[in-house]
Order: sequence, then structure tokens, then C-alpha cells
Amino acid sequence: MMTIYLDHAATTPVHPSVTTKYAELLGSLFGNPSSIHSYGREARKWLDDARKTMAQSINAKPSEIIFTSGGTEADNIAIFGTVNAMKNKGNHIITTNIEHHAVLNTCKQLELAGYEVTFLEVDINGRIDVEQVRNALTEETILVTIMLGNNEVGTLQPIREIGELLKEHQAIFHTDAVQAYGIMPIDVEELQVDLLSVSSHKLNGPKGVGFLYERTGMTTKPHLYGGEQERKRRAGTENVPAIVAFSDAVKIAHESIEVNTKKYHEFEKIITTTLQAQDITFSVNAIETERLPHIVNISFPGTDIESLLVNLDMAGVCVSSGSACTAGSLDPSHVLTAMYGEGAPELRNSVRFSFGLGLDDEHIKTAALKTADIVKRLVK
Repeated sequence: MMTIYLDHAATTPVHPSVTTKYAELLGSLFGNPSSIHSYGREARKWLDDARKTMAQSINAKPSEIIFTSGGTEADNIAIFGTVNAMKNKGNHIITTNIEHHAVLNTCKQLELAGYEVTFLEVDINGRIDVEQVRNALTEETILVTIMLGNNEVGTLQPIREIGELLKEHQAIFHTDAVQAYGIMPIDVEELQVDLLSVSSHKLNGPKGVGFLYERTGMTTKPHLYGGEQERKRRAGTENVPAIVAFSDAVKIAHESIEVNTKKYHEFEKIITTTLQAQDITFSVNAIETERLPHIVNISFPGTDIESLLVNLDMAGVCVSSGSACTAGSLDPSHVLTAMYGEGAPELRNSVRFSFGLGLDDEHIKTAALKTADIVKRLVK
């Protein structure tokens, strides 16, 4: 049975050429980039070149790139690092109620520690507007952290407009761009963000590596103490082979953004037209707003998500509900809950399809037909 992987928003397969480079460097590039001998200097050159690639990809300076173990650590450095550096200037944080848990739970932890956190509520399309941020700002606000593109429904937030709003305010502006990086063009100068987080495994690079962009002139307190790596901002010997592999994945992704965007829009069209042709009742979540092109989240009235996911998996279609599975129980998505409210049917019948490497029109058509067959069987 052919298996069709449609969960690229969760993680992506490593690109074959990236795998080759990674394996090659694991066997040859073992020097510590902080060492001054030839092995260390070689590792340092690879690291510096990778840093330049990352910087160029978002119109930043190489010195503004901090390598991390992934998006979660980048988010934590951004948030904890900022509030610790700014604690004498205020204790208020602004975020949204649909952030990734790497941001959401970090802000909740700070709330327990005595910080005031405003969780902005999104509309039915999972979006906030700049006026909500304006109205929430106070003289005590020290951090605004709002994701660029949502990982469950794909909604894009008005980051550029928020950046413009915050130009004259003391608040530091962070965006979690993990889901958007490599999918859409990102320019930190246009967005006017101070901090931006990304992760390698979302764009066909290896797991366990990412970076945080930190604008020149900012002062964030480190949360790891040790050596002076990453300009004293993130202690620990850098994983050079993984970082280089990540940089190769970045090059491939950015060369393919335009082509992939067109392809992903066509994939969504294939899914929706196929479902319509099969007389399936469905609705696309967050359809009335700008979204990331590789994510389409669809509600199937009359179905139950647990049965739907199990049957899709058995049919060889790998998708996600966007929900957290804990101790065998499928909890409602906090994103869909924020959009539709507690108890809404969309919380129990929505599936996230997300696209990426290795897919073609035939894969998508087959997956849509299998989905239609399963929905017909399960609908109540």
C-alpha cells in the first residue's frame, strides 16, 4: 500500500542532498569551532559560511544569527532573555491565544512568576489586528511575541503593521516564524522585528538545530551558562554538521519558494474540488484570510477526529488533527478553540493537510479520494 505523507507542518523529510552532505560532514568535520588549530579553523569556516547563508535568507547580518537546538529553544531564548534583560522597565507581555506551545507555555510560566500577560483573542479566521495590539500596549509592556504563520490553520498575522506600531515603543518584538520560514519570503527589515525564531526540520533539514535572529543593539540575558559560543548568547559547542546541513536546506528552500507556493495552492484546489465532486460536506478553516500555502485545515461535519485519523492512517494517508495527544486522549486544538469557542463541532472534526517534498498531483488526488471514502463511511 502506498503511504502518502501530508503532515509536513509537523516535520519534514530531510532532502536527499542534505542527507548526503550531513553524512559526509559527520564523518569528516569533527573539530570544535572554538579551537584555534587547523581542525577547529576548518569547522569555524563551515560555521561562518552557514551563518552567512542564514543571515542572507532573512536580510540580516551574520552577527545577528544565534544557532540553537531548534525553534523551542529559540523561542525560549527570545522570551526569557528579553524579560530578564528588560525587567527593570516593566512586567507586561503581549501575545495571542493561538501561539505554538513553545511560546504559549513560556508566557504562562512567566505569568506564574508574576508577569502580566495579555493573550489577544483571534477572530474566526485565527487572526488578530494591529488595533488589538495598540489597545493592549502600556508603559509597562516590554515584550510582544506574535507568530508569523500559524502551524495548525496557516493564518498569517499582520507582523509588518505591528512592527511599525512598535517602532516608537520600548517593547521588544519577537515573532515565531518556524512554520513560515522557507515557505514564504521573510525580510526582518520589512517586518521590523527584533527577534525571529526558526527550525531546520520544518524545511527538509535535520532535527535538533535552528536559529534565533537577534537585532543588533539588543541585549538579551542568556539562559544557558557555560562557554562563550554564539557571541556569549548561547553556550555549548555548536553542532557544525547539522548547522551546515541546515544551511543547505535553506538554500534549496529559498530557491523553490515561488514554484512551491504555486504547487501548494494547486494541491489545495485538487483536495477541495475532489471532495466537492464526491459530494462531501466540508469547510476550510480560516478560509477568509491570508494563509501559508502549504497548510489547509478542513472540517468534516458529522465525523469524529479520532476515528477519522485512525482510518486515514490505515488507508495510508498521514495527516494530523493539530491536537495534542496525551495519555491516549485526543484533546481539542487550542487554536480551533480560540477561533470557534469551547464545544464547537470544528474542534472534533477538523483535519490538517500540509504539503511538502515528494508530493505530486496524483498523490494529492489519491489522498483526497481516500479521505472522501472514509468520510462517507464515518459521517453520522
